[in-house]
Amino acid sequence: MATASPPTGQPAARPVPFGVHLKNFWRRVTEGLEVSQLWSQFESEARASYRLYSRDVAAKTPEGLTSRGHHLHVVKEFFWAVFEKLSPARRVLLLVALVLLILPHAGFQYTGEGGKVYTTEFDLHFWGALILLLLLILEIGDRVVMKRDLQIAREIQTWLLPGAPPQIPGLAIAYATRPANTVAGDYYDVFPRPGKTAEENRVVLAVADVAGKSIPAAMLMATFQASLKTLSTAQVPLAELASNMNRYACSNSQGGLRFTTAFLAEYDAVHRTVHYINAGHNNPILRRASGQIERLDVGGLPFGIMPEVTYQAATVTLAPGDWLIIFTDGLVEAVNARDEEYGEARLLTTLEAGKSLQPNDLLKRLMSELDIFVGNTPQHDDVTCMLLKAE
Repeated sequence: MATASPPTGQPAARPVPFGVHLKNFWRRVTEGLEVSQLWSQFESEARASYRLYSRDVAAKTPEGLTSRGHHLHVVKEFFWAVFEKLSPARRVLLLVALVLLILPHAGFQYTGEGGKVYTTEFDLHFWGALILLLLLILEIGDRVVMKRDLQIAREIQTWLLPGAPPQIPGLAIAYATRPANTVAGDYYDVFPRPGKTAEENRVVLAVADVAGKSIPAAMLMATFQASLKTLSTAQVPLAELASNMNRYACSNSQGGLRFTTAFLAEYDAVHRTVHYINAGHNNPILRRASGQIERLDVGGLPFGIMPEVTYQAATVTLAPGDWLIIFTDGLVEAVNARDEEYGEARLLTTLEAGKSLQPNDLLKRLMSELDIFVGNTPQHDDVTCMLLKAE
């Protein structure tokens, strides 16, 4: 039978070496990450998983146990912490797999024709490993579906947050947020609030932090954003706006469990003033051009704790060269591998070193220094920061 041959003048296709196939396979598996990066990723994920399970273990570990009893109890509770996170059907499969992995080889004998004895053996370890692989495939399937849903939720949340900072006379602004998980419970916004006359036009500055994290906090963050945008359209003073926000938050806070700390302010570009209310939030830092530090701490309780709360407002005037830093507790409470917090002292040092920069450049420096400080340590809270510089 005739075989096809390459056209005259064209060299025959050379087979791809096995090493190239292996290299491409490894690149596909690792997505181009170095071994050190893979180890750092594994270490970070292992710590996050350990914290997830260790909370259940710590809650069920009594005091007064001997050293051996403590270790046995921790092992038992850790097993149940993992085991109970599976569905009942998958728990049964896991038990079957563990039993098969523990048991020795099984087999039986039977007598055939002529009295000959035949022996059939079963490799129970193989079947146990196969069931574990099936469990892994099922769990990965759930993870992929959840990851896809979380990605959609993150995209929706991104739409709720402002894009590029608006142009405000006499004020330069930069902001950023980093969720501890895929979605965050932190909120920030800058938007106009028209007044009855042009001189009464204001710009709303808002930073908020919903108690909790991930999906529940993100959903409440969305309701906070919607209520703030809606209630801000009413021609009412800032203190009344805060009271209205609080009453709405109380109707969605599960009896105060899902409260929200917030810093709400109105900037008057004509008079260069910031009229603000601090609802239980981290005190923003006002650094004067002279180097003097002030804290914006006037306000009241976080939103969602008590429906009938009176909020007090205060006003500060910004002069050229003044900085205002509004942040959530995830910034100053970010921890490194030694469980040390980033703290306000480091924040103030970074601000002092970059006081001549523009907010966008200083924010980049701040986030870069925060990354260096925490390293690969998983964070327990979202990080949000808004920087404003009077010009």
